[in-house]
Amino acid sequence: MPPRVFVEEPIAAPGVLELPGGAARHVQVLRLQPGAALTLFDGRGGEWAAHIVAMGRREVHVQALRHEAIERELPHATTLALAMPAGDRMDFVVEKATELGAAAIQPLVSTRSVLRLSGERAAKRVIHWQALAVAACEQCGRNRVPVLHAVREFADWLAELPVSRQGERRLLLGWNDAIAWPVDPPGAATDSMLVLSGPEGGLQPDEESAARARGFVTVSLGPRVLRADTAPLAALAILGAQQRDR
Repeated sequence: MPPRVFVEEPIAAPGVLELPGGAARHVQVLRLQPGAALTLFDGRGGEWAAHIVAMGRREVHVQALRHEAIERELPHATTLALAMPAGDRMDFVVEKATELGAAAIQPLVSTRSVLRLSGERAAKRVIHWQALAVAACEQCGRNRVPVLHAVREFADWLAELPVSRQGERRLLLGWNDAIAWPVDPPGAATDSMLVLSGPEGGLQPDEESAARARGFVTVSLGPRVLRADTAPLAALAILGAQQRDR
């Protein structure tokens, strides 16, 4: 399988193009040579068969040959909103959530959050996480890169959340008044999912109540207590398995 390389600028038609800096460095690190096959994707759907035509000290030129309308997305666009787990576990969550098909990731700071980011530090982490998502797409075969939203305070994000529209399901991972999977009634038409997961120690009762008031339904992942970096990934895996079975 040819190496996959993300190109941020749109690839409009077959032809020769110069890879941007990050993509060129990726190719050079792989020690590829002129004539080597590549798969290019720009995050706008599908992928391009390509090969390298010239390499310089810093620049790489490739020939985009043909577009293939290949998608490897979940049937329902799924946004993962989570209170960021501590340490480097958020890196792990972003990488694995990308592999599991999340369409967008919303990092949150809730009352019990251990990791509390704001300002320039938060902005730099979002850039870092977006790069992790790109690398995960290159590895796993996705042609659409998840959007990493800016870090938000939980209460502010929830207050600005639009009213739930028809076809959208909002799921809160928790214990109180939780229902078991499957979460969709028979015959339900679901276009998108918004999955909300709390921090170490969970969301506070008033935060859970506020989420339910905004249309979230509390669902249980089973009798065991899952870590803050495990629960959201388990939910994505379950959603993916359910959607494939339909």
